[in-house]
Amino acid sequence: MASAHPLQRLLAYSHEYRLQIWQASLCSVLNKIFDLAPPALIGLAVDVVVKQQDSLIAQFGITDIRTQFIVISVLTFIVWSLESVFEYAYDRLWRNLAQNVQHKLRLNAYAHLQGLDLAFFENRSTGSLMSVLNDDINQLERFLDRGANEVLQVITTAIIIGAAFFILAPSVAWMAMLPMPFVVWGAIAFQKLLAPLYAEVRERVGLLNSRLSNNLSGITTIKSFTAEAYETERIRQESLGYSQSNQRAIALSAAFIPLIRILILVGFTATLLYGGLITVDGQLAVGTYSVLVFLTQRLLWPLTRLGETLDQYQRAMASTNRVMDLLDTPITLHPGSHRLPVGQVKGDVRFEDVTFAYDSGRPVIEHLSLKIPAGKTIAVVGSTGSGKSTLVKLLLRFYEVHEGRITLDGLSLQDLDPRDLRQSVGLVSQDIFLFHGTVAENIAYGSFEASRESIIAAAQVAEADSFIQNLVSGYDTIVGERGQKLSGGQRQRIAIARAVLKNPPILVLDEATSAVDNETEAAIQRALEKITQNRTTIAIAHRLSTIRNADRIYVMESGQLVEWGTHEELLERDGIYAGLWRVQMGESFENKALKAS
Repeated sequence: MASAHPLQRLLAYSHEYRLQIWQASLCSVLNKIFDLAPPALIGLAVDVVVKQQDSLIAQFGITDIRTQFIVISVLTFIVWSLESVFEYAYDRLWRNLAQNVQHKLRLNAYAHLQGLDLAFFENRSTGSLMSVLNDDINQLERFLDRGANEVLQVITTAIIIGAAFFILAPSVAWMAMLPMPFVVWGAIAFQKLLAPLYAEVRERVGLLNSRLSNNLSGITTIKSFTAEAYETERIRQESLGYSQSNQRAIALSAAFIPLIRILILVGFTATLLYGGLITVDGQLAVGTYSVLVFLTQRLLWPLTRLGETLDQYQRAMASTNRVMDLLDTPITLHPGSHRLPVGQVKGDVRFEDVTFAYDSGRPVIEHLSLKIPAGKTIAVVGSTGSGKSTLVKLLLRFYEVHEGRITLDGLSLQDLDPRDLRQSVGLVSQDIFLFHGTVAENIAYGSFEASRESIIAAAQVAEADSFIQNLVSGYDTIVGERGQKLSGGQRQRIAIARAVLKNPPILVLDEATSAVDNETEAAIQRALEKITQNRTTIAIAHRLSTIRNADRIYVMESGQLVEWGTHEELLERDGIYAGLWRVQMGESFENKALKAS
């Protein structure tokens, strides 16, 4: 479908709204039919005035002039009423259809995004994705709201008035119809020229949104480095690029209406002149001539709006392509079909000859085998870039292994339902993300049905209750976006409380204490000692003092395990771990000496 026309892609996607589309289209057509009836009624009235007892209505047996005008008045009332009824109907149907389609598109696009692996997000900016989910879908909504109806009504007008002309005055019809092929040809030509321009506009707005999103997220860094003027200039450049791409599209689309008006003027003038002359000669009835003049105007002048409608259509199609391309992005994560409820998980984890590389580059993990017995605590240490955090991403199936396999209780992770797997693992990472909401809501994230008592109990285990009680509104305090109102240590303890409340059989601590002070680290360590009891725990650590009591410590270098054993065994071996320990202990003694001096 990616190579199909965007309108085809949209119609295929909206198949469940087919009935609503037909209903809205029918109401648009009927509204236009009744909207075109008044010129015919005016022609009848003129015919009565001129011919009186010999008028068209008199041929149906109504010879009294007063009665004829009463009939025309009743018909006028009926026609105008039906025109209003169908206008209400199509307006409501199209606008509701626009809301339904944009809601479905946004929801499905967001749900599809959540199913994509992390590599997809690492190669795209948040602002660009936000542009698709918001701006592009809104652009499509605006077209369905108004543009679709206008296209249908222009087509209906051309068909009905064209038929009326050839029935009433074939000799005049060709003059009124003469501009039509040129108008259609012009619309198609403009569409082809505008398509790439509006595709560029959508790309530009994505880049602008990306820059704005990044800057708002990094406002603290911008302020601390006094880079406000620099960032304002970068936004100016992005906004100028968006504005200039829009101006190029506008310059072309704005030329459409004046050109069409010239063609329309030719047809209207020809009808007015030639029709008037043959009417004076008696070849055309006065009433018919009145109808033709009005219909010519009703046929041709609405075509001037075709430029605006075409403009809206091209913007919508450019947006449709971007949304559909997102929906067509394949989900590479194997869904897995084996269910493993949390209550049945023992927590025995094994990496068997695992190899993995990001973006087909050099392997970050290479032929790694690792056994983590159920209920035991193991630690993984190593220099930056050695592959420690990648183990966590593979365990949670944020990425798929390239070679080998990872098992949980003897079952390959690729065979497990990802939801069951991730519900079995509690992750506390260095980069804590808190949502804009209350403290209680953030602790209960993922355990949405938890009671207030359970939330407080989890916070107490995480040694977070005391500082939470001292906040302005306690557990109902708003933490701000990304938890910016809290310190790093406070955010860390809320994350631990979140993991405690989840109560998973497997706990993963990814540098959980690397960015906190000594006092906070001590509090976190006490909390971790409580929650690691009787559950499989994997601790990725930089501070070796935090993992010295682990059942087994693994040392990684360049994606491979190079040492393993208990803390004491590794010190006796006097290898990489012992060297790291001496460096950190030396730094610790040096810091104490400095404080003492």
